[in-house]
Amino acid sequence: MKRTEIPAVIIPDILLPVQDTDLNKWAVIACDQYTSEPEYWEACDRYVGDAPSALRIVLPEVKLGTESPEQIEKDLADISSNIDRYLENGIWQEPYNGFILTDRSTPLHPSRRGIILAVDLEEYDFTPGNKALIRATEGTVLSRIPPRVKIRNNAKVELPHIMLLYDDPDDKVLTDALKTDPAIIYDTDLMQDSGHITGRYIDAGSPAAQGIINNLKSLISDDGLLFAVGDGNHSLASAKAHWDNIKKTLPEDELDCHPARFALAEAVNIHDKGLEFEPIHRVIFGITEEAFGDLCVEFFGKENITEDSDGQSFTVVSEDRDDRIVTLKKAPHTLAVGSVQMLIDRYDLKCDYIHGEDSVRKLAAGGNIGILVPGISKDTFFQTIEKEGVFPRKTFSMGEAFEKRFYLEARKITL
Repeated sequence: MKRTEIPAVIIPDILLPVQDTDLNKWAVIACDQYTSEPEYWEACDRYVGDAPSALRIVLPEVKLGTESPEQIEKDLADISSNIDRYLENGIWQEPYNGFILTDRSTPLHPSRRGIILAVDLEEYDFTPGNKALIRATEGTVLSRIPPRVKIRNNAKVELPHIMLLYDDPDDKVLTDALKTDPAIIYDTDLMQDSGHITGRYIDAGSPAAQGIINNLKSLISDDGLLFAVGDGNHSLASAKAHWDNIKKTLPEDELDCHPARFALAEAVNIHDKGLEFEPIHRVIFGITEEAFGDLCVEFFGKENITEDSDGQSFTVVSEDRDDRIVTLKKAPHTLAVGSVQMLIDRYDLKCDYIHGEDSVRKLAAGGNIGILVPGISKDTFFQTIEKEGVFPRKTFSMGEAFEKRFYLEARKITL
């Protein structure tokens, strides 16, 4: 592990499986995916069999809704013993001290590039309005943290599905690093038709590593923001909570270097063409289009709703009439989805969060309405965080489920 001139960025010691490991069976999708589809995880289990796999050292969250507390406790004990067994049996190579440049392809996108690095959890804050180098993009649900902390408490290694975003319109960070032609250290297809990933190694002491640091440093905004958490915010928040617990027990001389202080993550340029932002729409149940219109007038003000094209707009979909575009002269939030969510919260409306316009239109029937919101702009993403603190919950999704991060790299978090 090596500190850098950027307090938030650490060059990590990365664990990869030994050379003869079948990486197609080792790498497994993030545990918070397919939570309503146990058959996906059952297929993973059958495919992996007895082979070494990240599946055996993570807890798919589908189990949280289907297993008893006693079974979950057994799962956690199994994870801990499997990690010990993998460490004892030499499943991992000697650590790579450096960055890994990733290139992920999926059936939808030929390339999405990133950098595997570590971050200092003391430089991350999920409270709205903070000025930390690393900030959450959405509100953090505190009730989701304790179960994940429990997993981390019993684990000697971490496997990351955290994706951090940085704002590099010229793509200088990765372009400069790739000019050095770094060596490939893994190259594998991913299970269940989830694409392919290649990893290239940048040694900590190389000019290329220093170039990455210099270029990232130049991206820190005037507001002090470098990374926004795109995926895995609750995992990062859990890592921070775990560290906050651990540091109370440590002597002063271990506080700066204890491995639990840091978290492994993938940093991706928000402008990467393989990173697609999809809006998350709303369906409101048990209300007519007319009744919703009355609430809009009451909440936003009649004088503030216009038929002009100038202003912030969202679309109301119902079964009984044509789409209605609601445009606000002066919106209460920077984003249309934020203004809509404020109204939903104000009247405690029964709401679900839906991907895809077709699904919204199917659900907008029988006394329900749909709200179609525009997508967020990559060009103003970071400025919105600086102004609003965090996005409203369920604002955006980054790609399809099978495009999410796979567990592949690992790092020790105990001494």
